[in-house]
Amino acid sequence: MKGAIPSPNIWNTPHIYELENRAVDPEGRADAAMAAIRPWTGATVLDVGCGTGYHLPAMSATAARVIGVEPHADLVELAARRCRALPNVEVRTGTAQAVPAPDASVDVAVARWAYFFGPGCEPGLAELSRVVRHGGAAFVIDIDPARGAFGRWFSQSVPAYSAKSVEAFWARQGWSVQRLDLRMSFERRADLEAVLRIEFTPAVAERAIAETPGLEIPYPNLLRWKLF
Repeated sequence: MKGAIPSPNIWNTPHIYELENRAVDPEGRADAAMAAIRPWTGATVLDVGCGTGYHLPAMSATAARVIGVEPHADLVELAARRCRALPNVEVRTGTAQAVPAPDASVDVAVARWAYFFGPGCEPGLAELSRVVRHGGAAFVIDIDPARGAFGRWFSQSVPAYSAKSVEAFWARQGWSVQRLDLRMSFERRADLEAVLRIEFTPAVAERAIAETPGLEIPYPNLLRWKLF
């Protein structure tokens, strides 16, 4: 889709990314942190870059309405299939830069590891300002490259990424930030290794596998938010 920014991990290997989604944050700390800032019970919730729709059913359990937006056609189909039996969930094809939703129609917008990485994402931020109504909130969850082994592996795989410039960008935009100490917990060692191989360059992935005993990976993240 025009304007879509490819996400190689889920776009190329959605079946492995599914394993990652299952492993991430078994305690639900990210959802709890967002709910403490702006709950979505009874709200209209927008999931930007919803992928295969993994998080949509959980959102729909308390939200009045959930809209998943995803640019990749194959992932849209998977998300729609996943949520077929949920009457308050709708999956739409679209991008963060052109959200298919009316002005001031959303109470809570969430983007997990999708699009909003810093300088260059201004068109997406403008869309959030358009679609989130007064009293609503927007949340962006992303990797914290400044902490832990996961952050180091990320920085080695994406050396052009500047955490300092990204932090300065979000501060200029007026967003707040909170550290999240998440973890990934896998049932099988093979699943953990497969996930590391889709997240990092081949050489970094092999180092990460060698450095990671057992079935768990500390996963430091950042929760950014803005109230409207």
